[in-house]
Amino acid sequence: MDWRVRFVDYPEQWRRQRAELLPLIEDTLAAGDLMLRHQLLEFENNLAAFNTSRRAVGVSNCTDGLRLLAHALDVGPGDEVLTVAHTFVATISPFVLRGAKPVFADIGPDHLMDIDDLAAKITSRTRVIIPVHLNGRTVDMPTVMHLAGEAGATVIEDAAQALGATLDGQTAGTFGLASTYSFYPAKLLGAFGDGGAVLTDDEPLADRLLHLRDHGRVAKAEIDGWGYNCRLDNLQAAVLDWRLARLPQWIERRRELARRYDEQLGDVPDLELPVGPNADGRRYDVFQNYPVTTDARDRLVEHLRADGIETLISWPVPLHRQKGLGLEHWKLPHTERLCDRVLSLPLHPELADDQIDIVAGSIRRFFGAG
Repeated sequence: MDWRVRFVDYPEQWRRQRAELLPLIEDTLAAGDLMLRHQLLEFENNLAAFNTSRRAVGVSNCTDGLRLLAHALDVGPGDEVLTVAHTFVATISPFVLRGAKPVFADIGPDHLMDIDDLAAKITSRTRVIIPVHLNGRTVDMPTVMHLAGEAGATVIEDAAQALGATLDGQTAGTFGLASTYSFYPAKLLGAFGDGGAVLTDDEPLADRLLHLRDHGRVAKAEIDGWGYNCRLDNLQAAVLDWRLARLPQWIERRRELARRYDEQLGDVPDLELPVGPNADGRRYDVFQNYPVTTDARDRLVEHLRADGIETLISWPVPLHRQKGLGLEHWKLPHTERLCDRVLSLPLHPELADDQIDIVAGSIRRFFGAG
């Protein structure tokens, strides 16, 4: 379909970045720097500094980062891993595949983990708590850390959608033992394909992850245990490093666009907007997504599609309602209601102001708001 407004505009992104990225790609390939070379190390160092973490370990994708952490922490049968069902299955699957039991807390009005329900779901078997910083907004991490400390549980932050976000001046992903990031092309910091990273202040853990991502090797001909092959390749690291330097200005652009949506949609009846960029003094939200909610979600999607506007529903079916996962016994009313009502509007650095006007105008017509 020839979209008037794309949800993510990859062609426009490449048009803007091509002139600077092509020489970078050429230099990397011409040098034969394909795996575990200086570009990866430089990106890891710069990513750690950007996130105010001591260490970053580049991996093939965010899921593999969680898989390495599950292995390094020896999570397995008898352990409970507590997270939310309003997330992608990758948040919990690496732990379940090692034999752990998934436990789900409901979500609150901001689409993030409900802290009271989290507290009610913690048991003596809770081994890991995974708060998900969804849409670029940080979970109430001081309370999560307090609850985890009382329970003796480890906190791993799923920060795949929150690179650069802060809470009370502290960077998302620096509260728990470790955090994981996705560099899927549509993310705040995207690669040309899959990519991910684990960030931590724990030096021994970081070293362990380095070995695990490379078949358990500690040296060219020395293996200290069974491992995996899930390294971030050098070419992706070089591209990501170039883009990381520009991420702050791209985040500011996202916040500008969110403000423009707020201004144009704030008075539309029967449409709930996310917390705006200036509405919460404690948080600096980075707006990976701009999610709106309405009882007329499905009809609104079709209306926008007819107007040539691409949208995204994340996720129409929560994890505990996925029949193939065997989790139907969970009752999460707020999660279920949100999944029936939520819709993400186009929001990316390449989006023009007049495209926001097109989207907002279409929505206002749908709701009869003039």
